[in-house]
Amino acid sequence: MIGWFKQLHTAFGASFLWLVCLVYFTQFLCVWDEHFLIYEHEIQSWILSDCFPIRGRKRIPYLTLATLLSLLPWLILGLSDFLRNTRIELMILLTLQNLGSAMADVVIDAMIAEAVRLERASFAGDLQSVSWLSMAFGGICGSLLGGYALDNLRIDMIFLLFSVLPALQLFSCGLVEEGSVQVKAFPEGSAFNGSDMTSGIIDEEEQFSGEKSKISTLRRKKSQKNTKRAPTTEKIFQAPEKNGSSVSPWYQSLKMATYTLFRAFRQPAILRPMAWFFLAHVTVPNLSTVMFYYQTEFLKLEASFLGTARVLGWLSLMIGTLTYNRYLKKMRLRHILMFTQVCLAILTVLDMVLVSRANVSLGISDKVTVLFGSALSDGINQFKFMPFLILSGQLCPPGVEGTLFALFMSINNLGSTVGSFVGAGLASVLNISSGSFDNLFLGIGIQVLCTFIPVAFIFLIPKEATGISA
Repeated sequence: MIGWFKQLHTAFGASFLWLVCLVYFTQFLCVWDEHFLIYEHEIQSWILSDCFPIRGRKRIPYLTLATLLSLLPWLILGLSDFLRNTRIELMILLTLQNLGSAMADVVIDAMIAEAVRLERASFAGDLQSVSWLSMAFGGICGSLLGGYALDNLRIDMIFLLFSVLPALQLFSCGLVEEGSVQVKAFPEGSAFNGSDMTSGIIDEEEQFSGEKSKISTLRRKKSQKNTKRAPTTEKIFQAPEKNGSSVSPWYQSLKMATYTLFRAFRQPAILRPMAWFFLAHVTVPNLSTVMFYYQTEFLKLEASFLGTARVLGWLSLMIGTLTYNRYLKKMRLRHILMFTQVCLAILTVLDMVLVSRANVSLGISDKVTVLFGSALSDGINQFKFMPFLILSGQLCPPGVEGTLFALFMSINNLGSTVGSFVGAGLASVLNISSGSFDNLFLGIGIQVLCTFIPVAFIFLIPKEATGISA
């Protein structure tokens, strides 16, 4: 483990690793924040840092602004008793805080995507592992300390404690050096070669020629063949002015980034893997909400116990991340994802055992069954989410990492939301509701069968893709 961290330290530097870990660790604040406002992660779908550098830098200034948005509402709420007790003002401040947290998350994701390009692509899984280990550790701290804080501390002290980590994050932003980019205007009416802008994207034939070399090698070969570097959102070269007029550099940058984004997403190399992850959500009905009501209303499990189960879930996520990084990242993603779907189906069968009360017949208590399922589910799900993160980071073309990665995450979140709607529809058809669980066993059985549907579409994942090469 120490040797692993030394390798990452050599590849990325201590200040960058510290900032990544701190941003992800700080996400545990949302565990406490859920008591006041639902954390809306869908905000990540937009990001300005790709198109509008601030003083020549694309990431750190926006991360600083996002951190300030996360910090100031906590300080204001901690110091103002009036604002804490007004509904509209409280909602506005908490919305701003969540906006800042979401912006910080998507900016750091873009920085990770940039950091694992080309010569450091082999560290993609390692960097994502560090990120999720930090988040898991933060989740454990939040789950263990959140309830105690709410019961034993005044609300103003809780808000002030919330501000500590964003303040540390703000200081840490100044420790990371970021190279300057240059954005210059094109003369109005001048043409640019749109196809060149996506020179970093792998052609369809290259991506899916199963026996060819890895995509990272293809990227290097393709870049070596191009004697002229195409204009990208990272650097736009000055063209001769015509009649002294020029288009705004910010408008030109936004136009080119938008074109690159749409062109990139149309590439099978990007579209097909993202389609699989979306289908993996929408084809499997999510009955987690129904199971929560079943556990609390029918089994009479206490909220404190379910909080303990959540801690085990975070521990499982941490173990799953370490396991993936140590043993699975060199395996083909198709094999990992098929294995994950089978394991998820088996874990769902545990819910059938719980609902049928077969565990009681075997002398196994409900609490043990729930804890066992919770301890395994998050770890197994991580085997599917880690490849998604790695593929997303490696498939982002240069210059639009933040926007495209945010789009990937939004698609993933949209798929999860649609899966919840599908689960709600299934529950409605089977007449499953709070206090009426007669058909819950059948509903879970359908969910088990649906878990195998994504396996039929596994061909959408590149055949040779692994956790260290897309």
